[in-house]
Amino acid sequence: MKTIKLAIFDSKPYDREFFDKVNRESGFNYSLHYFPSHLTVDTAPLTAGFDAVCAFVNDTVDSDVTSILYNNGVRLIALRCAGYNNVDLKAVFNKIHVVRVPAYSPHAVAEHAIALIMTLNRKTHRAYFRTRDANFTLNGLLGFDMFEKTAGIIGTGKIGKIAISILRGFGMNVLAYDKYPDDTFAKESGCTYTDLATLYNKSDIISLHCPLTPENVHMINSSTIDTMKDGVMIINTGRGKLIKTQDLIDGLKKHKIGAAGLDVYEEESDYFFEDFSVNSIGDDTLARLLTFPNVLITSHQAFFTREALDNIAQTTFENISLYFNGRQMPNEICYRCMEGKCPKNENGRCF
Repeated sequence: MKTIKLAIFDSKPYDREFFDKVNRESGFNYSLHYFPSHLTVDTAPLTAGFDAVCAFVNDTVDSDVTSILYNNGVRLIALRCAGYNNVDLKAVFNKIHVVRVPAYSPHAVAEHAIALIMTLNRKTHRAYFRTRDANFTLNGLLGFDMFEKTAGIIGTGKIGKIAISILRGFGMNVLAYDKYPDDTFAKESGCTYTDLATLYNKSDIISLHCPLTPENVHMINSSTIDTMKDGVMIINTGRGKLIKTQDLIDGLKKHKIGAAGLDVYEEESDYFFEDFSVNSIGDDTLARLLTFPNVLITSHQAFFTREALDNIAQTTFENISLYFNGRQMPNEICYRCMEGKCPKNENGRCF
């Protein structure tokens, strides 16, 4: 069998470390080529001669990119992430198969969300800089007991459920919302499923753990913020477009929102994962967010643990192996599958 040539876009040193390790130790022996640039219409021509492409959250797979990849002979896009809102599924259908990593480490993302909550509440990030300057005052560092406060968790997949378990460990009351409630989990964990309106109105902390869909774009907006408690804390480790950022800023300015922890941002693709420490930020909205002392932004690092990176590389390579061996691909993404109309072949693969 020929050696599979894989083009890995938006690659960083840590991607190379874990992909090389898994490729070597697990015996896949793929031919890996790392491109530090994003996959775009300008870089897609670089895929000539490759069998498959590995893309990340800020790479672009629209109709133009799809045409270039297809004409270059690429028949598989292996996303090394769970989300796929950056892929035009209708454009790739019947041309290029797309697979993803649906679960790499739900603990990593859930734990990062809790880290944002704890840091914002107790203001440890601000205390760290104070004490390094020999400033040991406590003014402005007041927090609150999380015990018996109410957390609202939107999305109760694997990540949301782990977040709920951790928050219940703090003695918090937890309200949950999901299109498909898990009543067994609710009974076991002690959380309560409710509607979004009640969750917004009753929660001291709201944490987003749902995928981005056409229905929930900007679900956090001026109208929903107005229904929330004064001083509410909003956490987003899901997708940036779940929040209308300008409305979030307005809520912060009016002190309706007491704090915000963001691991994702609407227009993050131009900034996250890159170093702008010696350059000015041209995005006025992002620059404004960074001025708030009660806003904590991390650059899409919730997934960033050794366990998660190892799982991402392992699952990505297994997805590729299944495709090139003509096997069923449980992690394939297809818009026709979502509609229940996909003409799968006898191996259970789309088209």
